[in-house]
Amino acid sequence: MQRTPGKQKGIEAISDENGIVLATAMDQRGSLGKIIQSYNDSITYDEGVSKFKEGVSEVLGNKSSSFLLDPEYGWDAAKKLNKDIGLIMAYEKTGYDASEKGRLPNLVDYYAVQDLVEAGADAIKLLVYYDIDEEEKYNDMKKTFIKRVGDECKQNDVLFILEPVSYSAAGLDSKGADFAKRKPAIVAYFMEEFSKDMYGVDLLKVEVPVSIYHIEGHSQYDNYEPVYSKEEAAAYYRQCSEKSRLPFIYLSGGVTNEQFIDTLHFAKDAGSTFNGCLCGRAIWKDGVRPFAEEGEETYVNWLETTGIKNLENVREAVRETATPVR
Repeated sequence: MQRTPGKQKGIEAISDENGIVLATAMDQRGSLGKIIQSYNDSITYDEGVSKFKEGVSEVLGNKSSSFLLDPEYGWDAAKKLNKDIGLIMAYEKTGYDASEKGRLPNLVDYYAVQDLVEAGADAIKLLVYYDIDEEEKYNDMKKTFIKRVGDECKQNDVLFILEPVSYSAAGLDSKGADFAKRKPAIVAYFMEEFSKDMYGVDLLKVEVPVSIYHIEGHSQYDNYEPVYSKEEAAAYYRQCSEKSRLPFIYLSGGVTNEQFIDTLHFAKDAGSTFNGCLCGRAIWKDGVRPFAEEGEETYVNWLETTGIKNLENVREAVRETATPVR
């Protein structure tokens, strides 16, 4: 794939020496703040989110190929990164307006792409919630929105990572069996549609088409709810991979560390040619409680032991399963 100098620089910055993306995600805001305060309501939202990010950045970010932050609470954490760690910056605001239909995206205040690039971002990430069965006018608005960000990234010659996230406009549980029956078609659409040149996307950050706990034979998990046979699930993984004309990486989607590692191996065995991962909660989510309840020393100790172990588990799995970015 022919890339401009800035976009090629971005790919090299976010991947390791073997061309594999092992990125850690720490752009959570609203959900993270709520969890911290559920453990300790004496910690303010702003302080809790910012300080938690700093710890993850310093300990785990510096052992990743790249690190995803947000410009609302992440600049102090970004300063903790070594110069050889790629910096990915989120461009969307956290969450969505639940009072409005369509889960329409919104950009962060006070920053344009050029500001993020000047501040050191190697890549821009945009999350957009998308249901292929949503009203057409909402999906048309989202497609236009993605094109605008794509144009802005082209103008600034910076890598554009799109993260389309599936949901049910009809209100189905995103983790439930009924939605699992729809999800492969949605992910397949993401791979094909957003690979098109008109969006200006360089790298897709996507969900797997079938969660590991919805695949027969994984009854060791508490949330096991089989929807597909191994053969059916493998076919969806392979088909989705084949539909993408762009490099793509998997997000962890809130599963456990063990589940994510199983997922990566299943994807490889199925024939998916993914190029790495951008993994967040599967690495650091169990560190929130010690951070909120037990203080900095215990939190840092958790990061340097369990946190690093979780990251190394993912690193080993990614190196065994992912395909280098070309």
